[in-house]
Amino acid sequence: SDKNVIKKKAHLCEQFPHGITDHVIQNDMPHLEPQQRATAINKLLSVGQLELLRNSSGLLYRLKDSQGSSKMKGSDNQEKLVYQIIEDAGNKGIWSRDIRFKSNLPLTEINKILKNLESKKLIKAVKSVAASKKKVYMLYNVQPDRSVTGGAWYSDQDFESEFVEVLNQQCFKFLQSKAEVARDGKHSPMVQRNSSFATSHEVWKYISELGISKVELSMEDIETILNTLIYDGKAEMTVIAAKEGAVGSVDGQMKLYRGVNAIATATGLVKTPCGLCPVFDDCSDGGEISPSTCIYLSEWLDF
Repeated sequence: SDKNVIKKKAHLCEQFPHGITDHVIQNDMPHLEPQQRATAINKLLSVGQLELLRNSSGLLYRLKDSQGSSKMKGSDNQEKLVYQIIEDAGNKGIWSRDIRFKSNLPLTEINKILKNLESKKLIKAVKSVAASKKKVYMLYNVQPDRSVTGGAWYSDQDFESEFVEVLNQQCFKFLQSKAEVARDGKHSPMVQRNSSFATSHEVWKYISELGISKVELSMEDIETILNTLIYDGKAEMTVIAAKEGAVGSVDGQMKLYRGVNAIATATGLVKTPCGLCPVFDDCSDGGEISPSTCIYLSEWLDF
C-alpha cells in the first residue's frame, strides 16, 4: 500500500543521514512504478519529513532535522517562520533586514523573535567581515562560511596582516630550502629544476608542523599564501597530471611550486610612473601631456 511505501522510504532516508538519490530508491524498491515512487516522495516532502537538496551528482532527498522541529514545539507561527528563514539561509547566514523582507513582519517583532531564539540557543548572531556593523543569523550548530568569517586571515573581523606575512616568509623559506637541496645534489640543470618543486601538500605539512598558526589551516589557505609569493615574483607554479589517489591531488591534477630569485632589481626609472608611461614620448613641459599636470606623477610624489 501507499502507506507502507512511504514508511519504507522514510526508513531508507534514516539509514542515509546525508541524503539519498533516486537511484538508491530504485535499487532498494525495484518493484515500484515511477508514479508510485514520485507520489511517496511528494507526500513526504509536503508533510515536511523530507527536504530536497542538490549536489554535483543531482537531486538528493534527506530526512529533515527533527531535533530543530522538536525544539520549535510550542512556538507560535511567526517564530517558526523566522526559524525556517534562518535555516534556509544555511552557513552564509541572513541579515535581519532580509528576514523582514521574507517574513513581512515588523522589525520590532523580528528583533523580539531573534532574541528569544538566541536565548533558546536555536540560532546565533555572527559578525560579518563584509561590514563591521552587520550581523548575520544562522542556526546555532552551523559552522559559518568563510565569506562571513574571512577564514584563517581574520580574527574578530580584523585582518591578521602580521600572521599572513609570517606565513608568506615561512612558505618562501621552505621553497628556498627545497631549491638548495636540489642544487646540492649536483644533478643536471633539468633534474635540479624539477626536484626544486614542492607540492602544496608538502608546504601545508611543513607549516602545520611548525605550529605557528592558532587556527587549523587548509590546503586552500596555504595555496592562497603561495599565490601571494607568485604575485610578488618570489615563486612560480606549474600544474601536472597526478596518479589517482596521490596525496595533495585534486581532480587528477597537482599544483607544484618553486622559489625563484629575481634576475635583476628594478631600476629607479622603472619604479616611477614615467618608466611605464605609454605616452612618455609625447610628454613635455607646457604641452598637452605634461609632468606638471600628470596625476600619476603627483600621486607617486604624494603631493
